[in-house]
Amino acid sequence: MNGSSLQGKKIVVTGGSRGIGSAIVKLLAEEGAQVAFTFSSREEAAQQVAHTLPGEGHFYIKMDIASEDSVNAAVTHILEKWGDVDGVVNNAGITKDQLLMRMKAEDFDSVISTNLRGTYLVTKAFTKSMMKARKGSIVNITSIIGQTGNPGQANYAASKAGTVAFSKSIALELASRNVRLNCVAPGFIATEMTDVLTEEQKAKMLERVPLGTIGEGRDVAQAVRFLLSDESKYITGHTLNVNGGMYMD
Repeated sequence: MNGSSLQGKKIVVTGGSRGIGSAIVKLLAEEGAQVAFTFSSREEAAQQVAHTLPGEGHFYIKMDIASEDSVNAAVTHILEKWGDVDGVVNNAGITKDQLLMRMKAEDFDSVISTNLRGTYLVTKAFTKSMMKARKGSIVNITSIIGQTGNPGQANYAASKAGTVAFSKSIALELASRNVRLNCVAPGFIATEMTDVLTEEQKAKMLERVPLGTIGEGRDVAQAVRFLLSDESKYITGHTLNVNGGMYMD
């Protein structure tokens, strides 16, 4: 933690109880940040993550990012406890995969409402505090799927591509107040979802990865750490790809 530019910073991570979110929470705590992370349904998973964190001042809170009332209540609690925040990571999201001809309208709407509208709600809720403090970094977790598309994931791809466009627009709005917005777009990352794949399925996916390996949650977390830190103070409106070369722009 010595010399870390995250030392003492107060950072919020949505969806921090599992997968990539928990990897982000753990790394930020290791770097000396105070972390507040949200969970949506499994409090026991949030407790397990919290028990692994070094340092003090961390806490978790329930939040449904698809609900404006839930978001505003959680953000109000965080700001009352901390006064302000230095960083926000919009990581929480869902998938409801299906081919277009079989995709129900409610499944399309649910993914857009959670992933895209949820990012809007959380970002907006913290913006006033950040603008007043004239500081802050917001990092939105998108996906390679939002860049390339993928059969059966039209709703998810649309939500993530929309998040990139949203982030660029808000980055322009808030730049004069020294508040930055960037995205991190993961590729094939080892999570609970990939654990259920067969070795044959994993091998087929790896054929598309030039570096020839599955990424880890910590790889994504390192990119997030950089964009939250003062080391990236002149970067805004950018999408940082963490995908082993699967997509290059």
